[in-house]
Amino acid sequence: MTVDGEEKYEVIKGLVEQNGNKNRAAKKLCCTRRSIDRYIKGYKTYGKEFFVHGNKGRKPVHALSDEVKESIIDLYRTKYYDSTYQHFTELLEEFEGIKVSESVVRKLLMTQYLLSPQATKNTKKNVRKLLEEMKKAAVTSREEKRLQALIVDIEDAHARRPRCAYFGEMQQMDACIYPWFGGVQTTLHIAVDDATGMITGAWFDKAETLNGYYNVFWQILMDYGIPLMFYTDRRTIFEFKRKGGGLDENDTYTQFAYACKTLGVEIKTTSISQAKGRVERMFWTLQSRLPVLLRLAGITTIEQANEYLKQYLPQFNKRFALDHSRIQSVFENKPTQEKVNLTLAILTSRTVDSGHSIRFFNKYYRTVNQSGLPVYFHKGTEGLVIRTFDNNLYFSVEDRVYALEEIPEHERTSRNFDFKESKVKPIAKYIPPMNHPWRKSLFDQFRQKQSHRAVLKTGT
Repeated sequence: MTVDGEEKYEVIKGLVEQNGNKNRAAKKLCCTRRSIDRYIKGYKTYGKEFFVHGNKGRKPVHALSDEVKESIIDLYRTKYYDSTYQHFTELLEEFEGIKVSESVVRKLLMTQYLLSPQATKNTKKNVRKLLEEMKKAAVTSREEKRLQALIVDIEDAHARRPRCAYFGEMQQMDACIYPWFGGVQTTLHIAVDDATGMITGAWFDKAETLNGYYNVFWQILMDYGIPLMFYTDRRTIFEFKRKGGGLDENDTYTQFAYACKTLGVEIKTTSISQAKGRVERMFWTLQSRLPVLLRLAGITTIEQANEYLKQYLPQFNKRFALDHSRIQSVFENKPTQEKVNLTLAILTSRTVDSGHSIRFFNKYYRTVNQSGLPVYFHKGTEGLVIRTFDNNLYFSVEDRVYALEEIPEHERTSRNFDFKESKVKPIAKYIPPMNHPWRKSLFDQFRQKQSHRAVLKTGT
């Protein structure tokens, strides 16, 4: 019996036994005289049972059954773990046909101390305190171990700052190493537009690489155009390589910075993660959602994961990003695909050997002109090997660009035996226009400026 029912019973019982005043009883119970007459009649007929509510012990029509509750808890533990409460609610409706509210899911999972990956610091603190008290009161070592497994660590949030005014004004770029799929550590490279919170490019790779950032840059250029600025982490590949004299494919800052200079994109770096909190918080959101979806999709390879991102990013941006069509864009016009392939290139210093060839990635190449005819240089001639984004190879020397043709280990035909074979004609090669900034002199000037700026910053 409820407290209200108990009070009614005591008042009516006293009223009947002592033949008291009905008006006083009605005032005490905040009801009408007619209700008092109904209570007296019910008391005389049924006694105390009359004041017990008729719904006592009866489940509400909309209440979840015990089987559904257990199923929800089991699904979160075994299948949809690491998802937020809101995302888990969406997954239940989409894949399991269980339609419940987020508040119901939250209450149900909190009874089992299953916290959301995005639980607040205060929530984690309170739950941890409760679990530690329960652990102290545990009577068996098994129960103590179970409670210890439920205790969560406290994590700090990132600081916030105002968004940029225009779409394309700033692209925050970073990479995150995490077991995104298949139980192995992989790296997700992303760029987030500061004004809209939209992920403008994303790419998986085995580690944080120039190739990963180049693929993100390529997506931005092809889908939106040329942005104004990149804001990156100073402790990543964007840090200038001060040690060592020669240029190689590992000098990633010079490579990416030169591509940005070619397109007129500014690069700013910071060593403070909170300064680019937009991209840091984006990884937090992705870690709570993307691994679950990749696992459900059966993704096991980087190639599959990158293919999955193509369909996932539009859905993700539609839900979490601002509508970029309502914000003025400062992206410059999209460059042609040919220009992007030529700009997002890896430049490597190489020297012509005594065999008039160039060694690159354990293979030998000869230089050929636009007509496909070989061009020979003296031993020791220095130049730049250019590997374009679409994996074509060129060699820049003396302010001219030549194509590179791989030298096979064996001749395709024999001069002594294959008499009937006709002479193979040279195949014409595409050579990029001479106004492209691959001229060695221009690139050397850029490297010297980067080195001088690095010395000014460090004072060494």
